[in-house]
Amino acid sequence: MNKIVKIKRIGVVSAAKIYGLITAGLGLIFGVIYGLIIFIVGSLPSTEFSDIGISGGLGIFMVLMFPILYGAIGFIMGAIMALIYNFIASKLGGLEVGVDE
Repeated sequence: MNKIVKIKRIGVVSAAKIYGLITAGLGLIFGVIYGLIIFIVGSLPSTEFSDIGISGGLGIFMVLMFPILYGAIGFIMGAIMALIYNFIASKLGGLEVGVDE
């Protein structure tokens, strides 16, 4: 039997951690993709980035920094969104969710 419950409040730090981890994972995926693209373009002859050392270093930098930057921004945005949800839910009553007993 389904029971309808309302989510009246979301833990700000909890939501921020979850959102930060999700966006850090996306940052890792995007960092690998962009890093490979930069590395491939850098290995092509007669391009502005034709120095493979510079493009390889930039590619590795992207793989390392994208997850950190995405995770930090995701953590902040998760906290902001939880605060906004908590404010709106206090005025409108929260989100209704069906759960099994």
